[in-house]
Amino acid sequence: MAVDYAVIVVYLAGMLAMGWWGMRRAKSKSEFLVAGRRLGPAMYSGTMAAIVLGGASTIGGVGLGYQYGLSGAWMVFTIGLGLLALSVFFSARIARLKVYTVSEMLDLRYGGRAGIISGVVMWAYTLMLAVTSTIAYATIFDVLFDVNRTVAIVLGGTIVVAYSTLGGMWSITLTDMVQFVVKTIGLLLLLLPIAVIKAGGFSEMKAQLPTEYFDPLGIGGETIFTYVLIYTFGMLIGQDIWQRVFTARSDTTARWGGTVAGTYCLVYAIAGAVIGTAAKVMYPNLASADSAFATIVKDELPVGVRGLVLAAALAAVMSTSSGALIACATVANNDIWSRLRGVVGRGGGGAGDEAHDEVKGNRAFILIMGIAVILIAIALNDVVEALTVAYNLLVGGLLVPIIGGLLWRRGTAAGALSAVCVGGVAVVGLMWHYGILANQPIYYGLLASLAVYVVVSLATPPTDAAVLAAWRERLAGNSARPAFEDGTLAPDPAEPTDVLNRRTG
Repeated sequence: MAVDYAVIVVYLAGMLAMGWWGMRRAKSKSEFLVAGRRLGPAMYSGTMAAIVLGGASTIGGVGLGYQYGLSGAWMVFTIGLGLLALSVFFSARIARLKVYTVSEMLDLRYGGRAGIISGVVMWAYTLMLAVTSTIAYATIFDVLFDVNRTVAIVLGGTIVVAYSTLGGMWSITLTDMVQFVVKTIGLLLLLLPIAVIKAGGFSEMKAQLPTEYFDPLGIGGETIFTYVLIYTFGMLIGQDIWQRVFTARSDTTARWGGTVAGTYCLVYAIAGAVIGTAAKVMYPNLASADSAFATIVKDELPVGVRGLVLAAALAAVMSTSSGALIACATVANNDIWSRLRGVVGRGGGGAGDEAHDEVKGNRAFILIMGIAVILIAIALNDVVEALTVAYNLLVGGLLVPIIGGLLWRRGTAAGALSAVCVGGVAVVGLMWHYGILANQPIYYGLLASLAVYVVVSLATPPTDAAVLAAWRERLAGNSARPAFEDGTLAPDPAEPTDVLNRRTG
């Protein structure tokens, strides 16, 4: 294992070095949180693919392939479909808003009244997403170093917290690009063909396994539908995904770069399912489907290649973990803490003390949230349940007001707030009643959110015309008025004071 250890150690040292380099570039809030909104197509595509394809997509995707065969690809496939839908239909408009968080978008659209409640829901989602990614370190480091679960979580989590805290989005972008290359080589170019060959080829796999393992719908129509609701829709509205959209240099970059990343996800989904199916042939009686990835890597790959593939798995986990962590910290600082302190959040962006303080504050929140994530990950055991809670809260509480705000002019602030509250409470209550892994919570919670949004919006006065006019200017990206560094428009002298106050919170 000495060669494998060397590969992993070099990889981890490189992650920390990029964090240090990123610290030198992150001199303003924009640079620290969204990489200065300067990423071109190649870097944007790589980092977007890296963040959505994490430990659940890699280790979990192979596990689903082991359990269900080729139809196990559906979970990751729906993630790719969501990213494609976001990129084609919404990303250009999102990029033109020039904001930092989803809650800021809701404030712009509805007049400054939806921020803190939606921020709490989004914070809970990003926190649990970061926790589930951090838990996945235990599987990888157990194979690498045979260390116990707590040590593995602390080791992996500390490295991610360190480079994320140092350089913010610039560090995460650079590490994600390396992680994208490593897992493309490790998973698609090495593990996939080796696993198929070791299993005897596709003909032998078909001979050894039941026919349902090769049925594209074998996992079940209801399960696929639930994946679409949770993961496809989750990709449309998650802060971790939107924050990457905000890094795009232009709306064209956001659209086409995201389309490339989404297509890559579809290929990755099929690869994971095929690897899991091959593992079923080689190891038909594993105690846990999620151990299929680690088992096939440990037993079947040659020295050196094994280290690279494990580094690829580690890369997948780290990319999602770091993206969720900076999203969690951004929401906690900008949408919750600043609002509770009564701070509007103007200015910054320059090289003065104010910009330095904003970077320092966001850096402190990444550190605090990172420590919290590690502690929760140590205490929590069930990754699937934690991830389900996170996505149920996100989709049940925020999907309707966000998509409604983008598509329906008649939606109001009261309707949005009601949808967030009713949808979130309904999902939590239904999870308590039916069980966390049941399908009913997301079905009924989403329907309740939609019904309340429509009814309350129609029953309340329309959104102020001035607020909608400012929203359309931002959405089109053609506003002649300057914007503050936090993305909000500078005051219009012709705008009534009460409207301005509502719009700016």
